[in-house]
Amino acid sequence: MKILERLEEYRQETKRLYWEGTFADYLAMVVKNPRLARLAHARIYDMIAAAGVEEVDGVKRYRFFSDEIFGLDRTLEKLVEEYFHSAACRLDVRKRILLLMGPVSGGKSTIVTMLKRGLEKYSQTEDGALYAIKGCPMHEEPLHLIPRELRPEFQKEYGIYVEGSLCPVCQLMVEEKYDGRVEEVPVERIILSEEKRVGIGTFSPSDPKSQDIAELTGSIDFSTIAEYGSESDPRAYRFDGELNIANRGIMEFQEMLKCDEKFLYNLLSLSQEGNFKAGRFALISADEVIIAHTNEAEYRAFISNPKNEALQSRIMVITIPYNLRVRDEVKIYQKLIRQSDINVHIAPFALQAAAIFSILSRLKESKKQGMDLLKKMKLYDGEDVEGFKQKDVVELMNEVEGEGMSGVDPRYVINRISSALITSDTRCINALDILRALKEGLDQHPSITKEEKERLINFIALARQEYDEYAKKEVQRAFVYSYEESARALFNNYLDNVEAYVNKTKVRDPITDEELDPDEKLMRSIEEQIGVTENAKKAFREEILIRLSSYARKGKTFDYNSHERLREAIEKKLFADMKDIIKITTSTRTPDPEQLKRINAVIDRLISQHGYCPICANELLKYTGSLLNR
Repeated sequence: MKILERLEEYRQETKRLYWEGTFADYLAMVVKNPRLARLAHARIYDMIAAAGVEEVDGVKRYRFFSDEIFGLDRTLEKLVEEYFHSAACRLDVRKRILLLMGPVSGGKSTIVTMLKRGLEKYSQTEDGALYAIKGCPMHEEPLHLIPRELRPEFQKEYGIYVEGSLCPVCQLMVEEKYDGRVEEVPVERIILSEEKRVGIGTFSPSDPKSQDIAELTGSIDFSTIAEYGSESDPRAYRFDGELNIANRGIMEFQEMLKCDEKFLYNLLSLSQEGNFKAGRFALISADEVIIAHTNEAEYRAFISNPKNEALQSRIMVITIPYNLRVRDEVKIYQKLIRQSDINVHIAPFALQAAAIFSILSRLKESKKQGMDLLKKMKLYDGEDVEGFKQKDVVELMNEVEGEGMSGVDPRYVINRISSALITSDTRCINALDILRALKEGLDQHPSITKEEKERLINFIALARQEYDEYAKKEVQRAFVYSYEESARALFNNYLDNVEAYVNKTKVRDPITDEELDPDEKLMRSIEEQIGVTENAKKAFREEILIRLSSYARKGKTFDYNSHERLREAIEKKLFADMKDIIKITTSTRTPDPEQLKRINAVIDRLISQHGYCPICANELLKYTGSLLNR
């Protein structure tokens, strides 16, 4: 079995990562590679940057998040640059608790989980390697062994900054076991792991009456009190709280603002001074990134309480709104469906229909004339709409406050998609099945008001309209390809007329051989299909001719597929001309042999080229036929 071979390889790789030496050995390594002594914020920033960064439309996109988080590029840029990058440069931002605030199912927990899992993997790489004093319960930075009095001199000579002091356990070990000879203290490489409680801690609030502060800061080991005789002896204390074990990495506070106040007090000095109080010991140093998350309602209640003013000033809030792009919402649903064992075919545009409904519910009305929610949605999704271009997107986003902080959450949508997927004997679901499931789910949603329900039903209707247009276009393309000869003939005829129009020459009739003026009626009937106005026709025709010349110079053939907009116009024109034929062909119950041949050709094309299965291809044809007959 290959798995047995892989297990052996895994064991060998784990052994290869292990390293042990003395502090003197480690010191030589640090002097050679100062990155080993990075603080936690810098290590996380380097981890994100190492995965790769690209810039799209002036916004940085981090590949680290690209497989799990969709549609939050601007938010992630703010998170990485304004918090982690600034903190990595040791600016004051590193003394702030990072609070991710946003609506439910918006991706807050996913971001934190990705950072934790990413840090585990990064610590196994050469670039992310980190070392700790062997036997230290807080696996602390070995450079803490350098006395404070010598650190300025060390920094001046080697340019390496040292922050923090030894934990009580290590202080006792250096004094009693090594008699102050710090160079002999053993150092080992550590691999961060949440499971093994090394460098990654998680605190989740529960009943304040039963939850103990020891979960954060450790507790007295009563079994050793008699042996060591004092609660202030480090050997009589368990340094196993979440703040202890998260040293050198990440401390996650789940739903932080649900915590009792006594648990939050520990964060005051930890965030500002980098230390916390535990038992009967001096302040204990900790180098960790504190990440918390909460929802908007709890955050508003928190900041309205004057008692929280001290902690509030130590928090940096990053709002995590819902995604506002249809194509990215589809990726979220695809990711969640891939994690299941369901083997049901999902027809093209089915998930897009659900995404349109979701995004519309999250958008806010614009004050700009001529801008409605549907246009806004398309503009956000990268399409230009009448009267607006992509350059208007940023202005629209800044026009209203809190856009994306409310609306339908992905969990509700995926629950309803799941409901449609598991219906008995279902082998394929389409957009109508999903929209029907979404509508039925509104009746089961107890928190939705009557007004909100009406608003959401209206969005379902808009999503249905978008699907109707999509369905007609899909069938249109499939039919046009069945009449490819006609499409190419129309295409070549248009090119002949455009060439004559631009060059101010005549067109030769292929039958009578007489010279005629360019057929303006034919050219306009095609151009109008894609919204080319009378004023813009000259520029459009010149652009076509320039493209044609460019292809000719390069020895390439300018064919039917060489210009996307022209191809769309030809398809729409041909579809309009054949509308009656298509209407009869798709809606007849007893097709004749010629009609049956056309239907089969269209279905074959839908299956082979457009991602349909036989079931949804047939349903699409029937549905489009009913639309054309209305």
